[in-house]
Amino acid sequence: MYGLIGRMLAVAGKREELLSIMLESNAPMPGCRSYVIARDPQSDDALWITEVWDSREQHQASLQLPHVQETIAKARPLIAGFAERFHTEPLGGIGL
Repeated sequence: MYGLIGRMLAVAGKREELLSIMLESNAPMPGCRSYVIARDPQSDDALWITEVWDSREQHQASLQLPHVQETIAKARPLIAGFAERFHTEPLGGIGL
């Protein structure tokens, strides 16, 4: 499996708008076992995204899906950057 944990920064004051865009699409992504978006309680402009995939290749392929491309296009103006990014190798757990 392949895991990715990232801390995304929203443009100042735009986190809730960014979250709304990111949460509106629930379309399936082949190979995705878990995709969690969470507010960072220590920053008004940050959020965490935690992903678990069957493989790194499936994660990469998901970025080309039409609904993912649409979400990226809508969200891009509200993203100030990425503060941290960690690649992991999930081994198991609840829901996996």
